Amino acid sequence: MEVHSVRRIVVVAVLLLVSVERSECERCFARLNWGQCGEEIGELDIDDCCQNVKYGYQTADGVCHSCGPPQWSEWSPWSYCNVLCGDGVTQRKRTCFAFGLSECENAEDKLQTRPCAGSCCDAKGWGLWLSWSACSVSCGEGGVRKRTRVCSDPPECQSACSGSSEETESCPPLTCPVHGGWSSWSGWSQCSGSCIDDQRGDATPPTKRRYRSCSNPAPSGDTVPHGNSCPGDEVQVQDCSELPNCPVDGSWGAWSPSGTCSVPCGEGLQLAVRKCNQPTPKYGGRFCEGQSTRTSVCENTCPVDGFWSGWSTWSECSSSCIQDRVPVRTRHRSCSNPAPSSSPPGRGCQGDDRQMDNCNNLPHCAVDGGWGSWSAFSSCPVSCGVGLQVSVRECNSPAPNHGGQPCPGDGRRTSICKTDVYCPVDGVWSQWSPWSSCKNPFHKNKRIRCERLSGGQTRERQCLHQNHGGAVCTNGTLTETRACYDVTGCPMKGTWEGWESWSLCTPPCGGTSQRSRRRICDPDYSRYSLTIGPKRVPATFFGTPCAKCKEGPNCGEELETQPCVNAPACT
Repeated sequence: MEVHSVRRIVVVAVLLLVSVERSECERCFARLNWGQCGEEIGELDIDDCCQNVKYGYQTADGVCHSCGPPQWSEWSPWSYCNVLCGDGVTQRKRTCFAFGLSECENAEDKLQTRPCAGSCCDAKGWGLWLSWSACSVSCGEGGVRKRTRVCSDPPECQSACSGSSEETESCPPLTCPVHGGWSSWSGWSQCSGSCIDDQRGDATPPTKRRYRSCSNPAPSGDTVPHGNSCPGDEVQVQDCSELPNCPVDGSWGAWSPSGTCSVPCGEGLQLAVRKCNQPTPKYGGRFCEGQSTRTSVCENTCPVDGFWSGWSTWSECSSSCIQDRVPVRTRHRSCSNPAPSSSPPGRGCQGDDRQMDNCNNLPHCAVDGGWGSWSAFSSCPVSCGVGLQVSVRECNSPAPNHGGQPCPGDGRRTSICKTDVYCPVDGVWSQWSPWSSCKNPFHKNKRIRCERLSGGQTRERQCLHQNHGGAVCTNGTLTETRACYDVTGCPMKGTWEGWESWSLCTPPCGGTSQRSRRRICDPDYSRYSLTIGPKRVPATFFGTPCAKCKEGPNCGEELETQPCVNAPACT
């Protein structure tokens, strides 16, 4: 027991020494699972990281180490049989999570092997190759295509499918189609007339035209597929609404009855008058020739009132999409058909010379997202060791909308907080020591071996790793005692037990690996009392007696071995 205690002290000392000497920065993690580190804290001194023994750190070689006492992971599942057909082996592993140079108990027991029989004698292997995929480019050179195949066997037989499940090859070059593009617009043609004739029933203004051709470039017709034609029209027609109206020459009406001449302007007539109103001259047309009266003429210049020209065509919208405000389009007209006279002054045109119209049918402009401000960092979430404080921001200044891009970057950032306080480490029980020799509790030198005299024996364990105010070990004691008989080497009769189960393969790798089983000559303890003392304490038979069974050796035990065929080589 003294040697055992010394070894424990040395291990603890090594842990402390490693903690002092190793202070370089490593990646610190808050969680370990199956030898993998998770929930990264950041780069820290190992001493700071390991203030919490539940944490771990990853060294440059990618290995994850535990900050806590050495402990084994769970055993992995058993592997599939390493041969498809016939005798082979299956294996499972476990990993020791240890800090620095410390090791788990039974450090060599990290690989177990047992025989198996391959169940894949009828494995079919790969299925047929599937069809080739489409080429990665629709035309030109440099494209590749691929095809796959599926392993039709169950998981335990997948090794029957050797080679890749996918293959690629270059596509044959294909001529790319050339899609048509418009040439530039030609200039506008002359208007189809020089003025607007409002004497016709439809009063359609003259028009002008411009042209473009689908030749920049022309769409290809010798490729598969053919090139696309140009979208849109090759001719644009626009009204010449800016032209003046055509002049209308006047023509006399019938003579009026004779009367006095009293007009404020123009030709006043006495006696009979006639009017130039069949039709009235307009837009600069010629007035009627001849006299409008049959007597004297009084003549004054008449003012000319203004009249609007036709509206121009609508302009383009002020923007191609709706953003903060709806885009608008405009059109214009002028008070020039005719313009008001200046002397004497004629009346100007009534109304606006400009109209605006909302472009409500346009799509909304894409709005890319923008980050809001970072929040304050959260409080440190731990009271010992190190932790992560978190600050967040939202993509809402503005939020992405109408197909806009999301905010680039992360919406979360962290900062390491240190408490400089070691976390409590609860104690854990060590393995029990071997039982001591079975001796008379009152007379240590009194011989009790092979006698029907009871003795006692003890074993011990320690509460390890308790530190920094952690809980001491519970649910048990440091020592255990039991009543015993010392039957070491004692001759007695026995009966054969059945064969035990086969052991695992030893060693777990290499050409000498084998497994064994045994059957034991079960000793006849009928001469002994199964309880001891007035309290009738259950008795334990300590040691291995020399039991004799029929048809067997003295101190009978039989052993069978089998080779573990096809065990992998040791690495």
